[in-house]
Amino acid sequence: MARAREKVGLILTGGGARAAYQIGVLKAVSEIVGAGRHNPFPIICGTSAGAINAAALSAYASHFSGAIGELEEIWRTFHVDRVYRSDAPAILRTGGRWLATLMQVYRRNPISLLDNSPLRRFLRERIDFGRIERNLHNGSLEALAVTASGYTSGHSVSFFQARSGVEPWERIQRVGVPTNITLDHLMASSALPFMFPAVRLQREFFGDGSMRQTAPISPALHLGADRIFVIGTGRQMSGATPYPVRSSIYPSLAQIAGHALNSIFLDTLAHDIDWLERINRIIGLLPPERRHTLPFRRIEVLVIAPSESIARIAATYVRELPRSIRFLLGALGGTRKAGSNLSSYLLFESGFCRALIELGHRDAMVRRGHIAEFFKAAL
Repeated sequence: MARAREKVGLILTGGGARAAYQIGVLKAVSEIVGAGRHNPFPIICGTSAGAINAAALSAYASHFSGAIGELEEIWRTFHVDRVYRSDAPAILRTGGRWLATLMQVYRRNPISLLDNSPLRRFLRERIDFGRIERNLHNGSLEALAVTASGYTSGHSVSFFQARSGVEPWERIQRVGVPTNITLDHLMASSALPFMFPAVRLQREFFGDGSMRQTAPISPALHLGADRIFVIGTGRQMSGATPYPVRSSIYPSLAQIAGHALNSIFLDTLAHDIDWLERINRIIGLLPPERRHTLPFRRIEVLVIAPSESIARIAATYVRELPRSIRFLLGALGGTRKAGSNLSSYLLFESGFCRALIELGHRDAMVRRGHIAEFFKAAL
């Protein structure tokens, strides 16, 4: 009797412009496994900017290599004005509202620091959401999940669209809700805190899905994944960093904000992977006859993450940003090397995005043997 193919769940994390790295990795995967039209990821889960890549892949899952080619072209030619308004009047208007609110002159809460209405228009033009349901019916896709964070409930909500048989789930401060994925779900999931406006979904305002997402891998497991392929947007550090690290300069606002964003986007993924690997080790220590008695199962995980510091790469491309954005970031210290973490999340410019695509492709090709082995049980 032939062994059933294992289902691979793809985890696309957040990180603003850093999500360009994911395209380079996916391009390499397509080349390594010879995907062609076949989609090697029947279960796709995305958060923040990763949710946008996830939705695009799901909409065009019937021709995987074609979808990757389209996404690569979009990211390689990206400009800030496709994501948020960078003209001086818009920056002065939103910045003025924040200043007036702090001075108690403006009585209404400012919505966000940046206006991302261009992103809504761009996604409406480029993603055919009706194709997601068609791909579920024709078998090119099993499930898509997009995670957002509720500002009132504090819950991490994974909105999912799947074939029949997938039940909603509820855990501590994280739930899975079946629905048809729409443009509003992507805008909510990618609403960087403070930077972009929250989006109202099902009577609650939602923001970036990486906030309060304590278990980024969990949605894929609930949707039936047997193997997990993770593409991170932050460098996975190995070994301990010498402590203390000397610093004589007080951290800028940009350095503090970048540190906060890193903790939102990067730390929970590392902890979730560590937890999963510990469970795998425990299961591996038990005799085979006892493993079926556990409420856990062994899950193979492969993580591809940047081999170089994305913040350092961003520092070399920050001059590509429009002058108004450079002025705004410069006032916060974001154009200096120490504050480049913050800039990396907003640097939707072609030079930076191309550098990340090439880095992702290179990192994946270095591990092509591991990738080929990982997909053997699924293809």
